[in-house]
Amino acid sequence: MNRIIKIILSDILKNKIVLAFTLILAVLSWSSFALEDNSSKGLLTILNVILFTVPLVSILFATIYLYNSSEFIELLLSQPIKRVKIWTSLFIGLSTSMVIAFLIGAGIPLLIYSPNAVGFMMISVGSIISIVFVALAFLSSIVTRDKAKGIGIAIMIWLFFALLFDGLVLFLLFQFADYPIEKAMVGITALSPIDLARIQILLHLDVSAMMGYTGAIFKDFFGTTLGLVVSFLLLCLWAIIPFSISLKMFKSKDL
Repeated sequence: MNRIIKIILSDILKNKIVLAFTLILAVLSWSSFALEDNSSKGLLTILNVILFTVPLVSILFATIYLYNSSEFIELLLSQPIKRVKIWTSLFIGLSTSMVIAFLIGAGIPLLIYSPNAVGFMMISVGSIISIVFVALAFLSSIVTRDKAKGIGIAIMIWLFFALLFDGLVLFLLFQFADYPIEKAMVGITALSPIDLARIQILLHLDVSAMMGYTGAIFKDFFGTTLGLVVSFLLLCLWAIIPFSISLKMFKSKDL
């Protein structure tokens, strides 16, 4: 298993797309801090990178890599290796690569310019978001053998969580404006890993006042130690559940 992970890691870390992703993250992160007059504005810029760019690259790259590695996977299946080990090794290799790329590109500038709770929170959330969308990529790639359909599913997943989900939440808030549904919003937030990440970072940036009464509700729950633990557990579940489903499908899939 360790040998498979090493092979995957060495292959991915030399990949031009991953190197370009790391470079782009570094340019955006360093320039965000260099061009702004205070670190808080730079952090808000990096927040958008974490919430939009990191998930998109993670899910797209992982999906394409899995389809391109079909011959390598078939070769491994011909060996006396359990399917669980193969699929888990691929997941660990891809997740680790995307986290390393994020840490080098955005983690180092964050540690230098914001060596506090906010900086560490953004690094932690960015790393978990990378893993979550790699897990979702495994699910989208195992659903169909058609590469184009798989990539399409991956893009739709990203679009839903990055853009459409917030639109649906705003629609619900507008439709039920006369009802006290603010507390229900806490539960609805758990249905999106990107929203969970966004709220945690915004609360640590202490801009919850910009979110109105709903922001106060979020702060009352997610601002506590229990809320912090629950939000991180929910983010972990967003990685565990899609990967577990994909693993179950891979074990029974006829390749």
